[in-house]
Amino acid sequence: MTDKKTAEPGKAPDLEKLEDGRLVLNMGPSHPAMHGIVRLLLTVEGERVAGSDIEIGYLHRGFEKTCENVTYNQCVPYTDRLNYVSPFINNVGYALAVEKLMGVETTARCKYVRVIMSELSRLTDHLTCIGANAMELAAFTVYFYLINAREELYKLTDSVAGGRITPAYTRVGGLTRDLPADFKRDTAEVFKKVRKNISDADKLLTRNRIFYDRLHGTGHISKEDALALSFTGPALRSTGVPLDVRKATPYLVYDRFDFDIPVGSNGDNYDRYLVRLEEMKQSMRIVEQALAQLPDGPINHPGFDVSLPPKAEVYGNIEALMAHFKLTFEGVKPPKGEVYQAVEGGNGEVGFYIVSDGTGHPWRVRLRPPCFPLTGGLSKMIQGGYLADIISTFGQINMIGGELER
Repeated sequence: MTDKKTAEPGKAPDLEKLEDGRLVLNMGPSHPAMHGIVRLLLTVEGERVAGSDIEIGYLHRGFEKTCENVTYNQCVPYTDRLNYVSPFINNVGYALAVEKLMGVETTARCKYVRVIMSELSRLTDHLTCIGANAMELAAFTVYFYLINAREELYKLTDSVAGGRITPAYTRVGGLTRDLPADFKRDTAEVFKKVRKNISDADKLLTRNRIFYDRLHGTGHISKEDALALSFTGPALRSTGVPLDVRKATPYLVYDRFDFDIPVGSNGDNYDRYLVRLEEMKQSMRIVEQALAQLPDGPINHPGFDVSLPPKAEVYGNIEALMAHFKLTFEGVKPPKGEVYQAVEGGNGEVGFYIVSDGTGHPWRVRLRPPCFPLTGGLSKMIQGGYLADIISTFGQINMIGGELER
């Protein structure tokens, strides 16, 4: 029988059984836990993973090239679809990058509202991650608890943006609309339900012997390897590195809030779970502080070359009418230059790199997705573990296809 060591160059080995007793198995892309876009080529010895090759490329969204053929504001709906579990964070990160390129600053109220919506998005992201991972490990009750909590948050964000999954809420220089009049009261009511559901899930999972054994010690990665692989977010913080973009390079008004950055010490799946659990509590803490400090005022930049003028002015002011048409058809026109802007996403650093040639279309757009380095490190995390542990590890890196395979 031909194996990998004796196979002729250019010819694939026998993928059923190697001479030393190892098996080469496909896991995905059709496997339910692989989400249809990741394929693992596994070499297994019994139930242990002896080696693996991670293959992506089953989605082909073309995000970056699409953005280079539309106006700057027309890119916003595409950013929703990068991480569709926490779309507001993508909206905010992209808008901040363009505003940085233009050298403009949004109003104080806009900054606070962007923080609020970003943190609500972080909550929905972590609830989905923990709930779905628990379900894949057969803890179905927990899934319903956390998805019910997410549903309450979706209703809240829907009341603001008019969209649950793809809200396209930001614009260059501002937002599509302000918070509803009863938003602060509604948020307090929703947070009561969310805290109750998180508490119930905590009681069911954290000290559950089965859940603990499936996560503790599995998917381990060292601090040094995580840094070498450019890990960010909960996966990096689980190794003990307290890196968070909101603290390291504060943007918007995050430097005005008191919140903690939870870290782990083992770098395993259980620590990643604990980090996300605590981060949800910190996100609610940030939202409550932001609502308490929320200033009055406009939500959009006053410049006619940045934001669409109010309709009342369009109907009675020739300059406003001209600006309305030019912004609608040609879009904003940042000066020539390049910029990189990072924000803290649900899975780590989300960065937008934009190059402007002075026209109404971006010349180049590139995304720094947190999922790509995490998926790249999956081989190291599952090496030597059980085949069944791949499910918990892949679930805890929380791969999101839209940003992984653009």
